[in-house]
Amino acid sequence: MLHKKLVKFDNDFLWGASTSAYQVEGANLVDGKGPSCQDVKEVPEGTSDLTVCADHYHHFKEDILLMKELGLKAYRFSFCWARIMPDGHHVNQKGLDFYDQIIHLCLENHIEPIPTLYHFEMPQALVDEFGGWKNRRCIDAFVEYARICFTKWKGIVNYWVTINEQLIAMAASDLNGNHESDKVLQTKNMYQMSYHASLAEKKAMKLLKEIDPKAKIGVVNAVQNVYPYSSSPEDVLAAMDAEELMMYMLLDMSVKGEYSFRVKNILKKMNCSPVKEDGDDEILHASQPDFIGINYYSSICVKENKSATVNYQLPPFFRSSMFEVCPNEHLKKTKWMANGIDPLGIRSIIYKIYNRYSLPIIITENGMAYSDVLENNQIHDDYRIDYLKSHIKEVLIAKEEGYPIFGYCPWSFIDVVSSHQGFSKRYGLVYVNRTDEDVMDCKRIKKDSFYWYQKVIESNGEKL
Repeated sequence: MLHKKLVKFDNDFLWGASTSAYQVEGANLVDGKGPSCQDVKEVPEGTSDLTVCADHYHHFKEDILLMKELGLKAYRFSFCWARIMPDGHHVNQKGLDFYDQIIHLCLENHIEPIPTLYHFEMPQALVDEFGGWKNRRCIDAFVEYARICFTKWKGIVNYWVTINEQLIAMAASDLNGNHESDKVLQTKNMYQMSYHASLAEKKAMKLLKEIDPKAKIGVVNAVQNVYPYSSSPEDVLAAMDAEELMMYMLLDMSVKGEYSFRVKNILKKMNCSPVKEDGDDEILHASQPDFIGINYYSSICVKENKSATVNYQLPPFFRSSMFEVCPNEHLKKTKWMANGIDPLGIRSIIYKIYNRYSLPIIITENGMAYSDVLENNQIHDDYRIDYLKSHIKEVLIAKEEGYPIFGYCPWSFIDVVSSHQGFSKRYGLVYVNRTDEDVMDCKRIKKDSFYWYQKVIESNGEKL
């Protein structure tokens, strides 16, 4: 289809931006907060720890006023479970009060708060007590945490997110306590943990509808458009299998309450089929999300795994005997965007996900990583503007075609501590004046992309 002239977005479109608690807040043991699994992980030398981060805990009022200046209609962020429940069992009132201030300040400034319950962190106390997600006791712990949040902000928060990027959350051992030296066992644990998280998510969905029926709840998945390396049938099949595991597996569970027939067979062959208990199927089929959040940065390319062996040197979600991740020669790559920049991929993803699930979609993360350099108190990030512009155009095309996309939240509002690269890898529309080794003053400095996005929002997408 040719798109000579694009229409603008709906007036109620949620132009937003995203962050996460552990990457932005700092104040990691302040006001009763307990250590999370993020606080105890080993940090590479020369990389920022989570003690201060962007110091959002002490700058949130300033940051929300910057959001207002930017014109944001939505702010997607996360709660730190360990700030609200330091030991995983008892409530820390100061933690609740902190997020209450954020939510109400957003609402006062006509910004829709979209909190995520779980974004790569849980109280370390639960990992120490029973192994975290490896143990079914974590299901009830998560549901109780969700109950506290849903009850606290009943009639106030309109949109909730359960778990951010479940597959990655369960795959990265430094995020979940899955530290088995045996990689085979580690992989098996990953799928079991993911299954427990899906049960917890489903119970939380059902709980919200009981507590606050008008509120909506969604899931957020990291998605990567998967291309076959060539047109050979073997490579095409490899791409299909990769997409089943890396995109559809968890969404199928979130929406349909079960893995696809293909995934069930794959897990069986890998000896990774999760252990189920009586009553699980009823839980899994009792609810479904109101919307799907898409975190999209780049696509990947795969080919047939001719050796039919699992490369355990790869991240767990890339491990398979059926496919092998390989470079896509058709995409421009950068230091931090190693898989290549692929704007068309986000439109393809929208097509695929809506055609499979028929649920409204919000883009919850989409961003350009770069080692921004401060020059004369300014950041000239044309590369980020180009990236965001090209991706928003593809979202608009999908919107024009009738796909129900109700929001776009780039990653990230301000510079955050990247999961494994600290402040050397930046995504923000707002620069945070600090380095990995020197906290400095954490001054907020608006980048060129801030002013560009401001105009995009003001024009409702007409001025890209």
